[in-house]
Amino acid sequence: MRILFLGDVMGRGGRQAVIERLGRLREDWSVDFAIINGENASNGVGLTGKHAQDILDAGADVITLGDHAFDQKDMLQFIENEPRVLRPINYAKQAPGRGAGLFPDRRGRKVFVAQALGQVFMKRAYDDPFSAIDEALRRLGGQAKARVVDMHCEATSEKMAMGHYCDGRASLVVGTHTHVPTGDAQVMPGGTAYLTDAGMCGDYDSVIGMDKAEPLRRFITGMSRSRFSPAMGEATLSGCLVETDDQTGKARAIHMIRDGGRLQQATP
Repeated sequence: MRILFLGDVMGRGGRQAVIERLGRLREDWSVDFAIINGENASNGVGLTGKHAQDILDAGADVITLGDHAFDQKDMLQFIENEPRVLRPINYAKQAPGRGAGLFPDRRGRKVFVAQALGQVFMKRAYDDPFSAIDEALRRLGGQAKARVVDMHCEATSEKMAMGHYCDGRASLVVGTHTHVPTGDAQVMPGGTAYLTDAGMCGDYDSVIGMDKAEPLRRFITGMSRSRFSPAMGEATLSGCLVETDDQTGKARAIHMIRDGGRLQQATP
């Protein structure tokens, strides 16, 4: 199975790039299943129901969210009726939606997808992500041909710890949230593909996807003048493509993805 994972979609520029290019990437790379982190797709904070539907219609099989899961209030209702959108599994227990599920690929094979929020350096204390992922893998993982965990957090160490914790049980553990792609794509000893951060789908002539002017002003002067707004230059689609074995669910290979924009890279 060939699984494409794209990192945090950043604003209208990133959203449009996904909508325009995802179909081509699926065809060119024979992608069986596509997962996209969409938690910043609506003006850089959260995801509206309409924008979620646009991304699903463009070819995403699952959209994961993050700590901004419900910043756009209509997601509270939309997620209840759309199981292909996942909020973090260790979010508040009364939150709508779910954090893990089984989904068919284009040939009907089941793929387990889950997302967890980290605890280190995050703005609020979330439930333990490790026990939440462990329970979901035990409950649903055995029914799937491939298993993917999106670890959404600040600390690289926490992402790495989740990779090792799931080694041999997940096909892919990939980090999101920091919008900066890392260069450590690897297959771990137990057969789990791992990448500390997938990066973002957005304009890299920016400060983590935001127009440079306001972040620079705040860093230099300590004062704000306006709200952050997503940069609108050509977006790079960043993430990874993983090849898995249907019999074992383990990864055979992982390729880093950089399509368009400022971070061009050879295709896998």
